[in-house]
Amino acid sequence: MNAPAAGETDARRRHDPAVRGFASDNYAGAHPEVLAALALANGGHQTAYGEDDYTAHLQDVVRGHFGPAAETFPVFNGTGSNVVALQSMVDRWGGVICAESAHINTDEGGAPERVGALKLLTVPTPDGKLTPELVDRQAFGFDDEHRAMPQVVSVTQSTEYGTLYTPDEIRALCEHAHGHGMAVHLDGARIANAAASLGVPVREFTTDAGVDVVSFGGTKNGMVFGEAVVVLDPAAARAVKRLRKLSLQLASKMRFVSVQLEALLAGDLWLRSARHSNAMARRLAEGVGAVDGVEILYPVQANGVFARLPHEVAIRLQKQFRFYFWDEAESEVRWMCSFDTTEDDVDSFVGALADEMAREAGA
Repeated sequence: MNAPAAGETDARRRHDPAVRGFASDNYAGAHPEVLAALALANGGHQTAYGEDDYTAHLQDVVRGHFGPAAETFPVFNGTGSNVVALQSMVDRWGGVICAESAHINTDEGGAPERVGALKLLTVPTPDGKLTPELVDRQAFGFDDEHRAMPQVVSVTQSTEYGTLYTPDEIRALCEHAHGHGMAVHLDGARIANAAASLGVPVREFTTDAGVDVVSFGGTKNGMVFGEAVVVLDPAAARAVKRLRKLSLQLASKMRFVSVQLEALLAGDLWLRSARHSNAMARRLAEGVGAVDGVEILYPVQANGVFARLPHEVAIRLQKQFRFYFWDEAESEVRWMCSFDTTEDDVDSFVGALADEMAREAGA
């Protein structure tokens, strides 16, 4: 068997790129501009473990969005970003107040508690958003050695329900948390969707609002892999570099994470992609909302649509388009749009849903 010629590969396409679904924005591939950036960073030798030219330049790129004090630590994934960030903010005896629905509580396999060795102090919320009053349900016992000491409030922007905090809401939370001596962490897995929807600079609801540390997401917005811990207040985080290594999040070839983040943030790619996925979610909500028997559960403010529909309809529809139940017992589903979701994708889905609902009604 002859070896592949230069520029060729033994790898073969194993999927149909025309197939789209609404299960997760993680299902989408990489944005072509991100792939082009990866190619630019390839070739030759660059110092490993973050001592490369791309990671050094990324510091200035991120500071252009978050302010001159920001320090950026690229990592592999979102769970790693959250674990590293929270570990750096919490003492061994500390706890983190978060919404019951928060990703750190529901979808990270217990990593913040098992790997980060911290206690999550959860609060039920109607829409995924914390308020100062809700924080106070767990903000007590600071001197009680029998209880984990609340040290951090963690918010998600946009939330797990696709809802948004306004800058004023985050500012009020930060002032309240800081008044209790607690720091504030923002899980920004979909921070680009929030900025695009709010129409304000990202620092307006982070740095300027009083957030101390951000987990900045890129994978859901067109990167192949990679996120970043962005420390906005150096006094709020300790030993991030050591914790990144300890938590298995130190990339040896970090230039390939950093250049992807640069591709997003040096221009407007991060906002272009987020605006598109948000627009597709609005189109989807308008379409499915007009179908009798479908209930939209939360305001559609980012790139997700949460709905309730007959269970059997959802099961049949999943055979045509991949998506997840959010709460199967309540027949609640989640539909996510991505940077590469098209109007035709949305319209085809709405049409299939309408057909299945009509079939259900006629059964």
